[in-house]
Amino acid sequence: MITYEIYPTRFGEVGIAAGEEGLVALEFHRERPLPIEADWQRRSSPLTDRAARQLQEYFSGERRDFDLPLAPRGTEFQRRVWDALLRIPYGETRSYRQQAEALGNLKAIRAVARANGANRIAVVIPCHRVIGSDGSLTGYAGGLDMKARLLSLEGARFVQQAELL
Repeated sequence: MITYEIYPTRFGEVGIAAGEEGLVALEFHRERPLPIEADWQRRSSPLTDRAARQLQEYFSGERRDFDLPLAPRGTEFQRRVWDALLRIPYGETRSYRQQAEALGNLKAIRAVARANGANRIAVVIPCHRVIGSDGSLTGYAGGLDMKARLLSLEGARFVQQAELL
């Protein structure tokens, strides 16, 4: 069974869902609500509460790494992409090209971008750390403003859209 709850944070409401295997979703609720299924139950659990605490610590600058069991739902390729995201250190970024190269398939840049977009465990699986080859912010399910806020929180370097004009 999957349980979920909506938690307030200084970055807005966050929906967190977890099952026995681990976290299945963490989304900025306003921009991308949880993909609630018929058998999910709205109630907190020790794991959703733990994830919410760690997320608050991250948002306040006290945490750089998460210690949570993860159970992302996706294809084998998507899970490989998400595993690669977990290896991008706090405060660093990678381009979609670099991410495809790390997976051993430079021709998979677009597929990597789609897999990043399908990531339902925001922040913990840090797809916000992937940017354009020119350093620009590119798509993010939580919105580009949120991506900029997360990267700024981590002290990561990126180019604001206005700087590209």
